[in-house]
Amino acid sequence: MIKQIVWLLEAALAYALYGLFSVLPVDVGSALCGWACCVIGPLLPLSNVARDNLIKSMPELTQARIEAVVAQLWENIGRVVAEFPHIHWLINNRVEVVNSEYCSALKDDGKPGIFISAHYGNWELAGAQGCYYGIPMVLVYRAANNPYVERLYQKGRAASATGGQIAKGQQGARDILGVLRKGGHLGMLVDQKMNDGVAVPFFGRDAMTAPAVARMAIKFRCPVVPAKVERLKGAHFRITFYAPLDLPNTGDTAADTLTVMTDINRLVESWIRHDPGQWLWLHRRWPRE
Repeated sequence: MIKQIVWLLEAALAYALYGLFSVLPVDVGSALCGWACCVIGPLLPLSNVARDNLIKSMPELTQARIEAVVAQLWENIGRVVAEFPHIHWLINNRVEVVNSEYCSALKDDGKPGIFISAHYGNWELAGAQGCYYGIPMVLVYRAANNPYVERLYQKGRAASATGGQIAKGQQGARDILGVLRKGGHLGMLVDQKMNDGVAVPFFGRDAMTAPAVARMAIKFRCPVVPAKVERLKGAHFRITFYAPLDLPNTGDTAADTLTVMTDINRLVESWIRHDPGQWLWLHRRWPRE
């Protein structure tokens, strides 16, 4: 009973914020929510996780720079929240695209395909850009613990997931394979911790990493196209598509999987090093030492 009440209160707040930012001009809402999170976020205990991650991952940063990154990451989170109701409009009006040919090439190649990105910039735009080029994207995501908030997430992502949405899990894994068997296209974020994943270097330390992207790409021999979503200024963005990853074919699936995931982690790390304040440092990406 208590859990239901908490879920309803959380959902009421989430729907209220979604409604508010839906009616506010995107620049106003993005700046307002970004400012509020920038002020409040660094004071929360959760920010100590980010500080610890930064100290261990980028020891060259000064304490002042670390605090600036923490403030920036909270501002970015606030902006992502406020921009969530405007994803479709942003794609059509506020995004410049680099190397679009790597995206559009997947439309008519007759193969299944996988787009990957990370919790960087406004990550919600990555899947929507594929749809903009006429590729029905099936987004793979982690379902919210709160089922009422989950409905809101699905509603907000509908414009960027014209091929559907699949929640991670046992049934989700079967559905994902079904999409690829039918020649469909997936959009996945690949920078989250998976406790029973494989250990892959990330910022010089092994991080437990979900190997599904590599295993599926090797199994279906399908292209994997990285997409970096970068915040330029305010609610303006650049999406850079990269050439499909090289897929080894040695016959040793475990070794080939590790090679692909190492390449992916190395690429995501390069994005983060370029502008660390745009990445979500708040989760415990590495095992406790």
